[in-house]
This record gives sequence, C-alpha cells and structure tokens, in this order.
Amino acid sequence: MSLRKAILKSFNPGDYRATIQLSSSHKVYLEGVAVARNLPAAEMAVGRKLAVVFFDEHNAREAVVVAVYT
Repeated sequence: MSLRKAILKSFNPGDYRATIQLSSSHKVYLEGVAVARNLPAAEMAVGRKLAVVFFDEHNAREAVVVAVYT
C-alpha cells in the first residue's frame, strides 16, 4: 500500500470516480479512480491536489482518492 500525490483532471459525481494525473507523471492520466464518498462533490474542482491510496501499485482500479487539499 502506498500514498501518492495527484492532480484532479475530471470528476463524475454520478459514480464518484475521477480522472487523475499522478504528480510523478506528466503524460499519463488514470481514469475511473474511485473517490471516497465522504469527500463533498463541491470540493472536487479540476486542478485540486489529491491524496491517493494505492492498495496495489500495479492496478489503478485498486486506488482511492482519500483527500483533497490546496
């Protein structure tokens, strides 16, 4: 398990999934990343910084956005 920084590129409030760009990668976006339901949709503005937990570093489907910060 690891914690990584990312930038929010898009957010779908219907299914609470996001497209993110990891801080270490300027060309690759991860799509369909789960967002913790305790984060208000109003806080999920494009460009916000995120904290993302990866339960399996080789499988983005096992990741979840756990925090939004500035």
